[in-house]
Amino acid sequence: MENMLYSEAVKELMSCGKFKISLGLERVEKLLNIFNNPQTELKVIHVAGTNGKGSTCAMLAKILEFSGYKTGLYTSPHLIKYTERIKINDIEISEKEFAELTNRVIETALSNNIDPTEFEILTVMAFLYFYENNADVVIMETGLGGRLDATNVVDNPLMSIITSIDFDHTDRLGETIEQIAFEKAGIIKINSPVLTLNDNNGVAVIKEIALEKVAPVFLTEYMDYKSENDLLHTHLGQVNLSLKGIWQLKNLSLVLKALEVLKENNFNIEEKSVITALGQVKWNARFQHIKDRNIIIDGAHNPSAAKLLRESLDIYFPSQKRIWVYSTLINKNYIEVIKFLMKKEDIVICTKTSSMNFAEPQDIQTNILNLIDNKMHIIAKTSMQEALDYAEELRKDTDIVIVAGSLYSAGEALSYINK
Repeated sequence: MENMLYSEAVKELMSCGKFKISLGLERVEKLLNIFNNPQTELKVIHVAGTNGKGSTCAMLAKILEFSGYKTGLYTSPHLIKYTERIKINDIEISEKEFAELTNRVIETALSNNIDPTEFEILTVMAFLYFYENNADVVIMETGLGGRLDATNVVDNPLMSIITSIDFDHTDRLGETIEQIAFEKAGIIKINSPVLTLNDNNGVAVIKEIALEKVAPVFLTEYMDYKSENDLLHTHLGQVNLSLKGIWQLKNLSLVLKALEVLKENNFNIEEKSVITALGQVKWNARFQHIKDRNIIIDGAHNPSAAKLLRESLDIYFPSQKRIWVYSTLINKNYIEVIKFLMKKEDIVICTKTSSMNFAEPQDIQTNILNLIDNKMHIIAKTSMQEALDYAEELRKDTDIVIVAGSLYSAGEALSYINK
């Protein structure tokens, strides 16, 4: 049962505007300054990118934990509870501590006439929590973009990592890959190493900004994949990565390069710890397979993620019929997403979650019929619960159900399945 103080803290936090986004560092810098800048005392690995940030952060955090380091992890958004966002050694902040920190930061902001966003409050809370709990190292994921993201108050990170870049949040980050890459590369700091993919979109922009900052650039190589045994061939030998999905190849290449940089900075990381950690790491709602119900949960919400999801389904479940449970935010380019995700032989159940920012299921249904095939088996349901129940009715033994379209809908689906 939820702690009453936690419930009140969440209510207070959401009153700051759950979907309010106001990019810029002024407010968060003022708040952190009042708290004596805890972020300056932390060893931070800063991660930005369009896709793959969370998985990359999770792998790095698990490896450092298994290597004996007290490891902080800050990610967003949460799937079910706010406490998921702030962890040490894979243990979420307690509801009691979360409530106390929320009240402390909000009261400080009010008394100093600062009007922070929800994400800025959470970011300050994370820095305080990691500092006050003596974290050895902290993995910080950006919320949106990089240059003006609240996490970008770290002046001297151990390294900056930029995962796959693609089109997303174009209303705020720019309409070209170069503009988006510029925003992501804003996390690069003077003399601090930057890691990215050698074939990343916008890599030229990243190199240019790194040159200006005199930041060493490390580019990663793609690795081989052996599908029949889920084995990845690395310089460590064969690794059985617990995170599935073909995009994890790129994320893992960044992680392994990051470990090389950490070792050069006197981190003690043994190969045995790396292999064990990679076999046990978990990251929900990213090609997450719930085997007893044959459901895949994936937060794919942009075209590049959708393309990789479909390709992964074709590798892992090549002959199984697909039943989609699909919902999306109204401001997403979901027309392009569904072009990649669905085919005329699929069954599609369009739905929405409890958020007011979701596209209407009937609108999604109409667009899919117009785009793919007007004779498709497609239906609209008014809630995630209804949609999942209907998918279960339709599913035959070999069919697979896929929930996709948004991390918010993935979270609501997981919450219902867990109950």
